[in-house]
Amino acid sequence: MTITRLALAAAGVAVLTACSSPGASAPPTVEPVPPVSGTPEPSRTGTSAGEPDLGSPETVATGLDVPWGLAFRPDGSALVAERDTGRILEIAAGGGKPREVYRVRGVESGGEGGLLGLAVKDDWVYAYHTAADDNRIIRFKLSGGDPEVIFDGIVRGGRHNGGRLAFGPDGMLYVGTGDASAESRSQDRDDPSGKILRLTPEGKPAPGNPWAGSPVWSLGHRNVQGLAWDSQDRMYGIEFGQDTWDEVNVIEAGKNYGWPEVEGKGDGNTKFTDPIVQWGTDDASPSGAAVAGDTLYVAGLKGERLWTVPLGGGTAKAEFTGEYGRLRTVAVAPDGSLWLTTSNTDGRGDPKSGDDRILRFPAR
Repeated sequence: MTITRLALAAAGVAVLTACSSPGASAPPTVEPVPPVSGTPEPSRTGTSAGEPDLGSPETVATGLDVPWGLAFRPDGSALVAERDTGRILEIAAGGGKPREVYRVRGVESGGEGGLLGLAVKDDWVYAYHTAADDNRIIRFKLSGGDPEVIFDGIVRGGRHNGGRLAFGPDGMLYVGTGDASAESRSQDRDDPSGKILRLTPEGKPAPGNPWAGSPVWSLGHRNVQGLAWDSQDRMYGIEFGQDTWDEVNVIEAGKNYGWPEVEGKGDGNTKFTDPIVQWGTDDASPSGAAVAGDTLYVAGLKGERLWTVPLGGGTAKAEFTGEYGRLRTVAVAPDGSLWLTTSNTDGRGDPKSGDDRILRFPAR
């Protein structure tokens, strides 16, 4: 039993899993966010200097089937992965009818698995997907040719497949994986599950990783589905909790974030790194993440809201609570606008007419 769960059990507090059906939850908490510390570095992220206008939503696409991954091409167009169909759709920079540009072969959808994260680098498109025997990363060119499997052997499960891909400011490919409901994997440094991985664009362990020859960048994660960097190149990882707390973590090389020994803050246990923000699992179930200006935006599934986290210090705020339903992915486009996908057709939501959809919030 973890430190947090032990305390809750003693207090007789009812708990639940972040992905379970509605019921009693942890006491709500919106603690002040401390200023994120770290040595400033020159920004290489292309993060927008301004912030999006959340009061001016535009619908850029409707009728999507469980949109999951979202990545932008240099011309401003977006690629969207549909989890269950294996399709990759293209949406023009200004919106418009999505068109299929690729279909990933060998996608095994079911539960939380399927075609998940996307990333783009140069002429390559990278995709994380569930296959018959594992979760894996492939890359391919839309211009043609067979896909390449660049990393495989990530354990698949009905839940906790992770799946987020993102290129960092250092040009390396970062990967959020889940524990596949086998908690002990998160603390096993030789297992890629329950980790954040750092790979070269070819899928090899990146030079400068904390353990030579290992793809592991950080460990002790339950299910990482959000990765983002701020203007000082500090990395954030967004994580689903189990019984009580969802997390926003500042990710540093070689750090251990505690799962399954600790959920949320570790009550002074210096072996593990505490989150900078934690929410009750009913209030978030956080998935995608993006930084614009000095704000981290976190999309909430079960919480059905977009959290705004001020990185200079202050109080995290919830936007759109219940307005659009489950929110899966949030990303900043090349023009500085914020794109937000819903996930109401994933079997856990209540689809409305037009779901699933993508919303765009223009830069101020």
